[in-house]
Amino acid sequence: MTPAVLIAFATEHGSTQEVAAELAGRLSACGIVAYTCAARDVKSLDGYDGVVLGSALYTGRLHRDGRSFLHRFRRELGARPFAIFALGPRTADDEGIASSRRQLDAALAKERLLEPFATAVFGGAFDPAQHRFPFNRMPASDARDWTAIRSWGDDVAHRFAAGEAA
Repeated sequence: MTPAVLIAFATEHGSTQEVAAELAGRLSACGIVAYTCAARDVKSLDGYDGVVLGSALYTGRLHRDGRSFLHRFRRELGARPFAIFALGPRTADDEGIASSRRQLDAALAKERLLEPFATAVFGGAFDPAQHRFPFNRMPASDARDWTAIRSWGDDVAHRFAAGEAA
């Protein structure tokens, strides 16, 4: 049986959605039926054999739609294979990634039933044209490591396909 996996994303300006689309492609290449949907629009997890949640990190926490998704579906996520990734730091340096990892871990600790089989933190993207003053004065950045994103996506896909994602 071909597994069906939902990739829900919580994003403000679209960079997390772009990563979710890339991951859907990686899963599809492994024969998994992958669906992407904004986390705020997901009404049910019925029909999905597994879930991946992607969320941006803002001001030290998961995007509000990501937090809401985890809370609304905590029981269902605890009963099926679940992976999560976050986009956060403006640079992919060790300190920024470690800080973002702590933020992701703190969000997961609030939902005690959740034990994702895979987690990842990737650098984020920032377009000052999408923001108001004073943020529109900051330099643009894109710290997403697409090689690392694809590698993580392949690992998640193979674990779903092999039934090891539990």
